[in-house]
This record gives sequence, structure tokens and C-alpha cells, in this order.
Amino acid sequence: MAKKQKPPTIVMTDGKREIIRQLLNEYDIKTAEDIQEALKDLLGGTIKEMMEAEMGYHLGYEKSARSDSDNARNGYKSKRVNSSYGNFSVEVPQDRNSTFAPQIVPKRQKDISTIDKKIISMYARGLSTRQISDTIEELYGFDVSDSFVSDVTDKILPQIHEWQTRPLDEVYPVVFVDATHYSVRDNGTVKKMAAYVILAINLDGRKDVLSIEIGENESAKYWLGVLNSLKNRGLKDILILCADGLTGLKDAVAAAFPQTEFQRCIVHQIRNTLKYVSSKDRKEFAADLKKIYTAPDEPTAARIRDEVAQKWAKKYPHAMKSWFANWDAIIPIFKYSPTLRTVIYTTNAIESLNSTYRQLNRQRSVFPNDTALLKGLFLATQEATKKWTMPIQNWGLIFGELSIMFEERLPM
Repeated sequence: MAKKQKPPTIVMTDGKREIIRQLLNEYDIKTAEDIQEALKDLLGGTIKEMMEAEMGYHLGYEKSARSDSDNARNGYKSKRVNSSYGNFSVEVPQDRNSTFAPQIVPKRQKDISTIDKKIISMYARGLSTRQISDTIEELYGFDVSDSFVSDVTDKILPQIHEWQTRPLDEVYPVVFVDATHYSVRDNGTVKKMAAYVILAINLDGRKDVLSIEIGENESAKYWLGVLNSLKNRGLKDILILCADGLTGLKDAVAAAFPQTEFQRCIVHQIRNTLKYVSSKDRKEFAADLKKIYTAPDEPTAARIRDEVAQKWAKKYPHAMKSWFANWDAIIPIFKYSPTLRTVIYTTNAIESLNSTYRQLNRQRSVFPNDTALLKGLFLATQEATKKWTMPIQNWGLIFGELSIMFEERLPM
């Protein structure tokens, strides 16, 4: 669970002190509720003044001026609206010909809290609270503090909790566990924290993010807790779980889901290998690695692995070590068809999600705390998954193969 951080220090400028002094003089403020009521009154007054300006533009003359126009101001009509500060009444100017259509609060509009939605939308795209504050000031001409933006985005925390605890399907054919690292501020220092995304393909072939976990220390105990939380939400079986070499995950899967096949992510395996290889040799080395994971069966793959290791041993003695160390977690793919293998050993299923998460890293070099990171990841996930409207490619063929390979574990 994300740790609660101390709120940022509020800089008290002379302008802010004057506003507070005027508020105290104007309103009999004794409690937080009194402040809320004062803000509602100020917001209502501001909206009224803006609509008065709109009416002046509509009629062609200001309120105190004279005109030969057949249209004129005709009092006010009270209207109840909902805002971030609660419900209150605004006085909407009327004209004699009933042709005035205000823009700040259009006719029939009852909710003026869209600024919240705009802030959350910008947060989902990776903007920091400071960037959002600057954007609001540029677009709307008024300043909002970083703490105000944080308060608005905090409104989604109950929604995150509901999403993180929602019921799951009993069976998922394929589950991916992937990690992205972010810089997070903690007690005055910046440290790297991993965000673990658990992405599943359900029985209909559609992608579904089951959970987002933020943690520091990987261990079998940590991963067992994560997997047990999925079980507590209704998950009973995973056919194939694909992941990188996250510490302790393989042992935790064996304990929580003993029938689940653990598949080492081939893409990560390739990346971990090529980091030892110079740029001029990577293309050729990658082509040799492809011969291993596209081999028709495990004995052929093992033979090609040995040949590749021997070929590059003198130049890159450490590059192929992980292929031998992780061979038991690599070989499950060899019993499947090329169509099913592609789903398991490529990152196509999770790549669109990762590209959205990488945008968070580009927009924000450091998150103020892990709660801010969780909010950003959740909103980015909601944004990315809007595009997931169809099953993955060739799902009919894939499900048919899985139904044979795992006949007793898949509901028909």
C-alpha cells in the first residue's frame, strides 16, 4: 500500500495574505466548513460577474450604459449548480428577448466541475502537478496550486481501491508480469521503485490489467502475497505465466498455482543477452538467438543454443550464460505452435501499455511519492485500455490449441 506523505509546504505570498485578510473580514470564518461556504460564495460571485460581461457583449453595451436597442437586461434567474465545492446557486442574468445564451455556464448545464475532469485527464497523460497548474493558468487565466491539483487527483483513490479489489475471472489462459522503474521521492531522497503490472488475456482473448503493484524488494514472500491477493479476488487458475527473472516470482507461482506453467519472457531474455554485445555485432547475434526460440522442438533448440554459445564465447564469454541458467523456464514454448508461441514470447500484448507508462517517465523525472506514482499509473492504464476493444489476433486458433493442451482446466 502506498505510504502517506507529508503535504508540500505552502508558500505564503503577500497577495495570498491579503486575500485571506479580506476573507476573514468579509466572512465570519470559524471552521473548515465556513471556508468551504466562503469559497462557494466567491465562486458564485465570480461566475455571475463573468456572465454579466457576457451579457454586455451580447447586448452591445455595458450594464450602466444607455442604448436604443429593443433588447435590455431583465433581472436574474437563480440556478443550482454542482461544483468541486458542493452545490450552490448562481444568479444568471436575463434579457427581455430571451436570446442570451451564457457560455461560462450554458443553459441546462448543472455541473461546473469539469475542471476536475480536465485536471485528471492531464494527470493521466503524465503531466506533473506544476505543469497542470501552469496549463490551467495559461488556458483559463487563473492560478491553481500544486496542492489543489493533488487534492483533485486524490478523488480517484477510492476508485483505485475499488479497481484493485474487483472480482476476477476464475481462469486466465495467459498472464504477463512486467516491471517498469520510476524515480520516487521518499523522506527527502530520490530512489528507484518498480511498478509491477499484471496483465492477463481472458477466455475471450481480450487483454485485462488485473493489478498494479508498487514495491522495492522482490522476494518469494512478496510475490506470494501478490498472487494470494489475486486468489482472494476469485482467481483459481493460470495456464501460462510469462515474466522476466523477477526475484522469487517463479517459486511463488509454484506455491500459489502449482499447475501453472512458468515461461521466461524471451524478449527480456534477448535484451539481457544483447547488453553484453557491442552495437556492431548485435544484429548478427540477435539473428542467431532467433534460431534458438523459433526451433521446431527443444532438442533442436538446445543444439542451436550450444552452437551460438560456442560461436560467440571468445568475444562475449558472459552473453549466453543466462540461456543455460534459465533453460528450464525457456523450454515450455517448444511444445506450442508458432501462433501460440508468438503470444507468449513477444511483448505485443503489453507493448501499448508500456508505451503509455514510458510517457509518464518522460513527463515526470521524479514522482513526489508512491501515491502519486500509483495515481499516474492507474490513470494511464485507464487511458491505454480504452483501445482494447477486440480479442488478440488469431485467438480462435490459440484457444483451440489451449483447449487441447489444458483440456481439464479450461471451461468449455
